[in-house]
Amino acid sequence: MIEVTDLTKRYGDHTAVDHLSFKVEKGQIYGFLGPNGAGKSTTMNIITGYLAASEGTVTIDGHDVQQEPEEAKKRIGYLPELPPLYMDMTVEEYLRFAAELKKVPKAERNEQVKQVMDMTQIADMRGRLIKNLSKGYRQRVGLAQALLGSPEVLILDEPSVGLDPKQIIEIRDLIRELGKNHTIILSSHILSEVSAVCDHIMIISHGKLVASDSPEGLQKLMSGAGELKLTVKGSYEALQEAVAQMAGIQGMEQQTVASEGGGGDCCSVLIKTDKEQDIREALFYLLAEKRLPILSMTLSERSLEDIFLELTGEAPASKEPVKKAWGRRKKAAQAGDTQDTLAESQAGQNGGALAAESQGGQNGGALAAESQAGQNGGALAAESQAGQDSDDQAESAAELQAGQDSGASATELQAGKGSGSQPAQGKSDSREEA
Repeated sequence: MIEVTDLTKRYGDHTAVDHLSFKVEKGQIYGFLGPNGAGKSTTMNIITGYLAASEGTVTIDGHDVQQEPEEAKKRIGYLPELPPLYMDMTVEEYLRFAAELKKVPKAERNEQVKQVMDMTQIADMRGRLIKNLSKGYRQRVGLAQALLGSPEVLILDEPSVGLDPKQIIEIRDLIRELGKNHTIILSSHILSEVSAVCDHIMIISHGKLVASDSPEGLQKLMSGAGELKLTVKGSYEALQEAVAQMAGIQGMEQQTVASEGGGGDCCSVLIKTDKEQDIREALFYLLAEKRLPILSMTLSERSLEDIFLELTGEAPASKEPVKKAWGRRKKAAQAGDTQDTLAESQAGQNGGALAAESQGGQNGGALAAESQAGQNGGALAAESQAGQDSDDQAESAAELQAGQDSGASATELQAGKGSGSQPAQGKSDSREEA
């Protein structure tokens, strides 16, 4: 249905898609997986004709997207990551407008609009403005416009982004239902969504296709030695002796030793087996013969997350930028601390004056002024904090910078603050009256 051959897209020196080739068969749901920046959206934009490729070809049902764009686009319904919606239109107005743009015959428009609204379950919202709809319903409206014109291929770019869990389940069910009559390419980096919906998975990394298979096929492809978690009632030595007689076992590692409530010791082990060899049945009969009862036995399989991280190399690559960013922030912080220290050192040359102000701090404004002076150079902060008339501020700042006697400086500052002298005068008057 879709054939992509040596597809390449460059932006200057950056290669977003690097000689990508794959085929999409009719009647299946394909998952297009990859980390952010892997080239998924760029590839989809080229397939749908929104972007031109630097190299390579894309054919839709035998029609080249660049040579026969109109015929190729008739066979595609596209839902971008951000649906192209007109917020001031109602749902029905927007879908009629989209049907007209897609050149749906006039006699068929009403029926098609009604059909896609029923399929996406938005018929009850037909008269509502799109701007008043929730995120989930907007995604449904975008999907409805993609279905107009009865395209054979649906390309959905991050259809569940920004949805709540209930809406995600609804969109997944809708995609499964649409997969019965359409070929679907679903782009996502949510692994659970892809594994739950798709029949076939393609993993892209740095613009290149690194894997293409069914979810089960990928697990078999990437699986090395199998792992079997086993818990038996008995000693590790007895289990080791019994297992040594079996073929297909690469090794055994003891996990835990515990005591069961019914008496007797139990041991848990991890058995590594040869690839694609299931020893569970033979192991069961062997341990029954050796009178080593099996309490639990679990076959450990690799998850899609493990496969994805191994193929894309995402885990190691994400650490380096964090280290660099932390280093830059740390250097910037150290530089800022150094500048603050130098400023405080320069502003604090007159230690006597600062000490006198700190000890004689009868007014909270003086302490704030001295603290602020340590950052801004002394005199300017003292002027702004004191809030006195400009002559007294200049005199106080001159006293601090000139390094006068600490007692004289403190006296001058105290004399320059009306709020400090007023209470003292009030006290002497009250004593005379007494």
